[in-house]
Amino acid sequence: MSVQKLSLQQKLLQKLSPQQIQVIKLLEIPTVQLEQRIKKELEENPALELLDGGEAGEEQYDDTGNEEELGHDNDEFSLEDYMNEEDDIPDYKLATNNYSKDDKNIEIPFSAGTSFFESLYEQLGLSDLNEEEKLLAEYIIGNIDEDGYLRRDLMSISDDLAFAQNINVSEKKLEQILEQIQEFEPPGVGARDLQECLLLQIQRKKGSNSTCLAAKIIQDTFEEFTKKHYDKIIRKFEVSEEELKDAIDEILKLNPKPGSSYSNPLNRANQVIIPDFILENVDGDLQLSLNQRNVPDLRISNAYMEMLKAYSANRKTASRDQKEALMFVKQKLDSAKWFIDAIMQRHNTLLVTMTEIIRFQEEYFQEGDETKLKPMILKDIADRTGLDISTISRVSNSKYIQTHFGIFPLKYFFSEGMQKDTGEEVSTREIKKILQECIEKEDKRHPVTDDQLAQILKEKSYPIARRTVAKYREQLGIPVARLRKEL
Repeated sequence: MSVQKLSLQQKLLQKLSPQQIQVIKLLEIPTVQLEQRIKKELEENPALELLDGGEAGEEQYDDTGNEEELGHDNDEFSLEDYMNEEDDIPDYKLATNNYSKDDKNIEIPFSAGTSFFESLYEQLGLSDLNEEEKLLAEYIIGNIDEDGYLRRDLMSISDDLAFAQNINVSEKKLEQILEQIQEFEPPGVGARDLQECLLLQIQRKKGSNSTCLAAKIIQDTFEEFTKKHYDKIIRKFEVSEEELKDAIDEILKLNPKPGSSYSNPLNRANQVIIPDFILENVDGDLQLSLNQRNVPDLRISNAYMEMLKAYSANRKTASRDQKEALMFVKQKLDSAKWFIDAIMQRHNTLLVTMTEIIRFQEEYFQEGDETKLKPMILKDIADRTGLDISTISRVSNSKYIQTHFGIFPLKYFFSEGMQKDTGEEVSTREIKKILQECIEKEDKRHPVTDDQLAQILKEKSYPIARRTVAKYREQLGIPVARLRKEL
């Protein structure tokens, strides 16, 4: 017979309040998304308003913590925290001189015209295909990815059409329709691999000697070309080194991702980078400010404040509907206050974090010399600010700073460190910089190998193993020596 026992157990649980979650979410988003987030909150909460158009003397939200007690007999519906008649302008913007008159920051807008897929469908509508063929072509286009490639094989598409659309079509028929699509703009669209993509493009060019040789290289010796086995190509086609170089130049002009030639507003690569911070160097004095020029000032709705006063004053004799209206108004006012508080906390946290990053890397920010970057990890800044490491991570993620020597993601300033033979601690970024410089200066006919790079670094007092050199080279996006070879 089982015996049931009752016992008491204490557990310490930490739960985030909705307000804390709101602060965290706002902290994660960059400035470019903050404006949209504020617009969304303004649409959803009528108790939140833009400061623009407010008159002097109107009741504004005050972020200094001052309160005005209205003397109601029940604190449940008190208006404290909502009212202050001293300040018209909330100062959570934190900086008003975000852009100076001499600011040379230029934004390059992206085109929001016809998208890649819209263009393909428009061209399909102008083609000579019949209605049945156009239906099949639409299905094929639907399987083309944003780079312009058809990654699925035609047999699988034929099976899909049979099962999903009850359309029986042969692979040969789909091949014929695909050939029609491959005549669309941009050249190379509908290719099934890189080789076919480049071949489709080179075949549209005028038949000069270098273009004809380029087509032969792509069609017959593509593997040798990708591996840069140029000697084999020269022997096969019996051409000179200069002729081969001209042909390779033609190939390098081709677009390996034809779909990317169209501007896509949803593609991050086409978006303008809007810095979250502005750092100016005024005679050696580093001045930091938040980029707030598109972030509006907010306030609590004066109309909703008056409604709450009126409902609270008559609360004892209020009907059920009036009490529900009172609760609704108070809920909206609370939500508006929390949102403004969260925005203010976001700004403060961003400034505190970036200020400590600049202090830590002051020598670098003065000149922009990459070799002056010190080893710095998230914990270094967390210790300096008293904030949690996760908070520093959220701040540094997807945020950018504009300096007098360029715009950089905050993550750029964080790197691990190592000790030189001399005992001096240096940033791994400094080592990568030296690696990059060595590779840029190498003889492209005989690129330096990872072993040779390791030896060069060792001579400069950086005891780096070959496998570490390979790791840093890959992080820099630099291929192995064999693939860096040029004629």
